[in-house]
Amino acid sequence: MKNIFYYETQIGRIGIAQNSEGITNLYIADKLSSEGMEIRETPLIKEAANQLKDYLSGKRLAFDLPLAPQGTDFQIKVWDELQRIPYGQTHSYKQIAEKIGKPTAARAVGMANNKNPILIIIPCHRIIGKDGSLVGYAGGLNMKEKLLKMEKRHQNC
Repeated sequence: MKNIFYYETQIGRIGIAQNSEGITNLYIADKLSSEGMEIRETPLIKEAANQLKDYLSGKRLAFDLPLAPQGTDFQIKVWDELQRIPYGQTHSYKQIAEKIGKPTAARAVGMANNKNPILIIIPCHRIIGKDGSLVGYAGGLNMKEKLLKMEKRHQNC
């Protein structure tokens, strides 16, 4: 059984979901749904919300939460690698593909990035085009740009 709870944050309304293993989803504004889940604030969901609040205010550079994203083995490998991108830095799809030992799989990395169920905590916003351009983000390019600028600003403090 999954639990979900909703919070108002400086980036809008979010939903954080968990199962018995850890955080499974972070939903943003228009993607909120509690279908098949119990709306209940658990200690783990509350901790995730607190860590997210600290991250958004620049007090936290990394998350320390048990995560349980659901995906294919390839997606999980990509999401694990995304978590290794340091705060305030960016990588391209090609760089991630190379790091996971699949140098020709940049497109597949992009698709896995697109399916990331735990936005921000698994920092898919740190992925940019090989030419340095901002590319797709489930929360919208405006939010991606804000997150990257916030990280650069707090990284330099």
